Amino acid sequence: MATTTKEMNTKLTFRKFEDGVNKYKNIGDDIFNEDHSHKCPTYVHRTPPCQGSCPSGEDIRGWLDIVRGIETPPEGISMQEYAFRRSTDANPFPSMMGRVCPAPCQDGCNRNNVEDFVGINAVEQYIGDTAKNEGYKFDNSASLSGKKVAIIGGGPAGLAAAYQLRRMGHSSMVFDDHDELGGLFKYGIPGYRTPREFLNHEIQRILDMGGIDVTLSTRVGQDVSVEQLEKDYDAIIWAIGCKTGRALPVPNADAPNCVSGVAFLEAFNKGTMQVTASKVVCVGGGDTSIDVVSVARRLGKIDTLPEEELPEHVIGGYVAHDSAYAAARDGAEVVLTSLFEREEMTAAEHEIDDAMREGVSIHDGVMPVEVIVNDAGRATALKMAKCEMVDGRPTPVEGSEYEIECDLIVSAIGQSGDLTGLEQFDNGRGLIDSDSYYRVPGKEGHFVAGDIIRPHLLTTAIGQASVCAETVNAYLTEAEMKKRPKVDVHHFDLLNKLNEAGLEPKEYEHVNDDRGTNDADYAVHNYEDRSSQEIISSDNLFLGHFEYTPRNVRDQVVPSSEEVLGHFEDRLVPLTEEQAVAEAGRCMSCGMCFECDNCVIYCPQDAVFRVKKDKHTTGRYVDTDYSKCIGCHICSDVCPTGYIDMAMGDH
Repeated sequence: MATTTKEMNTKLTFRKFEDGVNKYKNIGDDIFNEDHSHKCPTYVHRTPPCQGSCPSGEDIRGWLDIVRGIETPPEGISMQEYAFRRSTDANPFPSMMGRVCPAPCQDGCNRNNVEDFVGINAVEQYIGDTAKNEGYKFDNSASLSGKKVAIIGGGPAGLAAAYQLRRMGHSSMVFDDHDELGGLFKYGIPGYRTPREFLNHEIQRILDMGGIDVTLSTRVGQDVSVEQLEKDYDAIIWAIGCKTGRALPVPNADAPNCVSGVAFLEAFNKGTMQVTASKVVCVGGGDTSIDVVSVARRLGKIDTLPEEELPEHVIGGYVAHDSAYAAARDGAEVVLTSLFEREEMTAAEHEIDDAMREGVSIHDGVMPVEVIVNDAGRATALKMAKCEMVDGRPTPVEGSEYEIECDLIVSAIGQSGDLTGLEQFDNGRGLIDSDSYYRVPGKEGHFVAGDIIRPHLLTTAIGQASVCAETVNAYLTEAEMKKRPKVDVHHFDLLNKLNEAGLEPKEYEHVNDDRGTNDADYAVHNYEDRSSQEIISSDNLFLGHFEYTPRNVRDQVVPSSEEVLGHFEDRLVPLTEEQAVAEAGRCMSCGMCFECDNCVIYCPQDAVFRVKKDKHTTGRYVDTDYSKCIGCHICSDVCPTGYIDMAMGDH
């Protein structure tokens, strides 16, 4: 009998048995024969792969469990505010990251082995947007230490560092060479992806903590010297990002109408570029190139643009377009070229799909070989060729050359930092070196975070800033630097949770026989925290517990090629509270109990039991009576989250 379409679309993908296992095992055999193992259950906290995949190190499972109602907030705090506080322990930009992060957490999600990942980004946007609408503030109760840190760069890394330092009690001065804070959030990503209403609010919420001062339109190394900063501040963090784009490595790439992707986007985000060229070609294939071509389609072109206001002059910062041009613009022809085939492009697949829907043409598996220029030296076409990899290097295929007519070429093939005036920090590649603690080698009191170490994701820069702030705190307090944990993220802390719930362990008192702790109230009994050493995989879960549950997909506003001109609205529609709770409920809470009762229900000896309600909190839902336990392993087998190990009592 053929498999129905419904079965194909809803059939679970996990396998309980491995290849070669073909004999049915009677679970009753475990009950009567496994007691010789001398092993009893212990409850082991491990890090889920979503969190292990998050460069910011957010406690993703934690705030999903809060939204779904598993972890209850303290009295007087709403679910939304408690989730906001847990989320922003690592990352102070939930609205922004919920919109633009490419979500490596979702790629790592164990739910992919059931049917589909949990929509972590969508729930994070819900948390962030709700926080803005409800006016939640950051905790600034830490008293100031009297130490002050200079932070060079007011982008994601710099602002995240200022935020984390303020939580530790240190004030800062943020220097930035723009008129406004935001860095890549504001000048490198279009406003329809990082809506300014939410971005500005998230920046202001950090500044409202107090103890964070700002100096704008000031370039360190030019307007103020490094030596002066060293005299005035107790430490310096370099978070200047990378805003110098790489030119195409082909002849005539220095033509005036060949510009970088970062310069193109900054001109748009500043509002100086109101229209683009008639025929635009962008070379790339990553996120920046997608933003370039999407902006170009939205801006469009006009046929009567004066020569002195051609896009390259505006992008170069020499002039600004009159905003009235917007009313007269028509659609531009926009082409994106990529060295790699479409399925191998580094941009997210849905972003590529959206760009094509908006009218962008994509040429994949090709490479530029020459910029064709006219007698005036301006580019009129980009010569391309099919490419193949030879000894790991892209090589044009002979005889496959063709030309793409254009009047603006945008290079989005990489970027580096602008270290003019800061040459002493340049490692020779336009970047700043860092050790594993984010200290600048050979520069006492200097620290670094973000793209200026190596261009990567926004979430990476924010995660580096968090670790960097901890290093600066140790430097300022003259504390010993501890080795960073193997799994270096913001972990759930059971002891903190017990303290929050008023269930903290009592003071230790010696008794004659204290070999066991099952009846003691000075110890957290039968619990082990391995979260800083281990990430739990789907192999350790009981996936049979989880039913097929479709993802709650948030709506997107993606205009068609006919609608895209002048379309600058927020693209992502936030989940409702009901949708956010339902989507968070799909989280499998890998490595932490989510109170399903399987171990209690299936224990044949009634050895596993729920703790009393007045002793219960997240991570302490069940306990074991070891006088009844026979070591049958059933509780461990049926634990969906892999929270139970058979280990205690091993002889």
